[in-house]
Amino acid sequence: MKKDIQIPEVKDVYVAVVREFNETHRTNDWNAYIINDKEVDLDMVLIVTKGYDQDRETSLMRHKLDKLPAKSYAKVEFLQDEVLALNNEFKVTFFEGTSMFDKTYLFRKNTINENALQTIPLMKLKGVLVR
Repeated sequence: MKKDIQIPEVKDVYVAVVREFNETHRTNDWNAYIINDKEVDLDMVLIVTKGYDQDRETSLMRHKLDKLPAKSYAKVEFLQDEVLALNNEFKVTFFEGTSMFDKTYLFRKNTINENALQTIPLMKLKGVLVR
């Protein structure tokens, strides 16, 4: 039964971690975003995140977006500097029409840093992107 379930490949949906200035706290923060570069809306977007390495693991964080419009992005969570030294995993599940999609995005430990910044699609900001 399980082998009969087909989950299509995810295309044009990304996770990015962007360095942004926080006006309230006057700090440069790392924030994770989900990006929908598709021409269609995504429904019921579920995101489960965690940080881990061989010795440590963070709590699971769960996020839900009812809808992520076409060619848009949404902030998922703030990342503390301490978790950048861990592998940061984002498990993303969503519906496009009647089809369910699922993909795991992984930022390997210490890959989120100033030297890895690139321009992020749609956002026109600098960050680290996983496709």
